[in-house]
Amino acid sequence: MAGNEQLIADIMGTQQRLQQLFGWDRSDPLFSSHLTLSQLKILMLLARHGNVSGGELAGLLDVGLATLSGMVDRLVQQDLVARTEDAHDRRVRRIGLSRKGSQLIGSILNAGESKMRALLSRLSDEQLEIVAQASLLLLKAAEEESGQA
Repeated sequence: MAGNEQLIADIMGTQQRLQQLFGWDRSDPLFSSHLTLSQLKILMLLARHGNVSGGELAGLLDVGLATLSGMVDRLVQQDLVARTEDAHDRRVRRIGLSRKGSQLIGSILNAGESKMRALLSRLSDEQLEIVAQASLLLLKAAEEESGQA
């Protein structure tokens, strides 16, 4: 068992070092977006949950509706989110990502993609096969952990 723990520690250390190397890249769209942490949270939640009511979003953020309203106003001004009327209840305003907001979140989530592709292209066919197998094993474990398997 101690061998497994050491291997896990080695893998985690390698992953952390990769994240550090990727993190120094200031061309990452997250660094040029000028979003506050709260605004980023809202965009990430909307990317995950889709269009939600103001009450639902306030609950996800654990803030009041008045606080949420000001935060959403600033994102609407930046054209990152849109407010729409609920189709079933005109009193309810739904909040969702705009096209620009979706593109921004997509670019943030995929920021390291070109760098990873460049790194993978340096590996031999045999090495790529090992990485592909390991990636599939990690994906399977993650799906099982989240109940999506």
